[in-house]
Amino acid sequence: MGIRDRLTRLLAVADADAPAIEHDGQWWTWGRVRATAHALTDALDTAGLGPGARVGVVLENRPEHVAVVAAVIASGRCLVMLSPLQPAARLAADIDRCALPVVVSGPEPLGREGVLDAVTAHGTALDLPGLRPAGGTVPEDAPRRPGIAVEMLTSGTTGPPKRVHLRTGQLDQALVSGGQVPKDDRLLSPSVSLVAAPLVHIGGLWRALACLATGRRMVLLPRFSVAPWTDAVERHRPRAASLVPAALRAVLDAGVPKERLASLEVVTSGTAPCPAELADAFHRTYGIPVLMTYGATEFAGAVVGWTLPLHRRWWPRKAGSAGRAFAGVELRVTGDDGAEVPVGRAGRLEVRTEQSVRGGGTWTRTSDLARIDADRFVWIEGRADDTIIRGGFKVRPDTVRLALEAHPSVREAAVAGLPDARLGEVPVAAVELEPGAPVPDPADLLALCRARLTPYEVPAHILVLDTLPRTPSSKVSRVELLDTVRARLEESR
Repeated sequence: MGIRDRLTRLLAVADADAPAIEHDGQWWTWGRVRATAHALTDALDTAGLGPGARVGVVLENRPEHVAVVAAVIASGRCLVMLSPLQPAARLAADIDRCALPVVVSGPEPLGREGVLDAVTAHGTALDLPGLRPAGGTVPEDAPRRPGIAVEMLTSGTTGPPKRVHLRTGQLDQALVSGGQVPKDDRLLSPSVSLVAAPLVHIGGLWRALACLATGRRMVLLPRFSVAPWTDAVERHRPRAASLVPAALRAVLDAGVPKERLASLEVVTSGTAPCPAELADAFHRTYGIPVLMTYGATEFAGAVVGWTLPLHRRWWPRKAGSAGRAFAGVELRVTGDDGAEVPVGRAGRLEVRTEQSVRGGGTWTRTSDLARIDADRFVWIEGRADDTIIRGGFKVRPDTVRLALEAHPSVREAAVAGLPDARLGEVPVAAVELEPGAPVPDPADLLALCRARLTPYEVPAHILVLDTLPRTPSSKVSRVELLDTVRARLEESR
């Protein structure tokens, strides 16, 4: 049973009194979820927006928003993600570009300057939780997107977020590849999963859909924060959880007692590369293996990862690898000419899977540099599209990052290319320090780079920051990093 059929059945026959979503200490029952979903479907039907219609949702981590997602996908309409995490001007511009016949939103985003006007310039607004009309009219003959389940936002770490069109079949395969299928014929499960990632990004959406696909109860957090996340683990005792690398560090830094996480057998980690030493530190502290994954919005989730049996057998020899391809996923590494390279040699990673926007019959060339070893483990070695060209020389940001992270005070470094009138681009960097570590002089960091890198790889500027700028999905934002560097340079003039 695919996700669309599964959602249709849940919204039709799930026990109305059964708990579905916990949020802010309160449970939403399936009856309440169903009422919200049916109210939206009725409103869309009345407006003449049938299957294939594009429905914009300013998606927040709230139960009524999960109900809206379920209703849109179950009814064969196209869910268009709009991020409430953007500043008002960017959200308004995004809505204007999308030219949607209807936008569903909570009152706070609609109340921001320019947002409601952007909606009503093209269609109508429905205000959650009551789905009351908030202005505008639905245009006649609004364009449809048949066959597309979600217009999904990318994370926007290297530039403005893009939209990827995900088919229902991609969502189905991504859930199967990730093992998110019901274990028996029961519609609902007594198990509980935590969802703390933003629903508006693929990691959060996938985890929410995984709960719905398996009938698990969902504990929906507004965002990740150590104290409420730990409380939820302690109260509900899940066997598995998901933490991005920044969250793993936060749990370790907070000194969360081991007994509070005693129910966890594994923690998965994706979104950004997880350093092996961080995974090892978490494992040593809590006895919980960290299972890394690799994926992309274009694949509706992860396509490579570790399992617990793989971890037990291979981790000492393969620490730092992203894992192996999931079932139904084929991988290869190619050179600049498109030809497959020998085993163990680095090149551009290509993927063939039903999770791809292009279907399972075509190889999709990613932006990631990788190598695949003789044991079929995948090693991600950076991104091809963030290579910095400095006066004709290629600089790999990850090479510079690793040099800076060799300093004992540096917890994490980030590197980006700053436009330069003479050289085209120059690498610039920022570092975040270990808690309590002495603050290094930027001149010492430059000296470290000169000792470990070629001259053209040495950053033109290095900043020491309290925290690295991050996207809502906890990836380092190179866009904000460059803005910070420019601001510091302007101040120094």
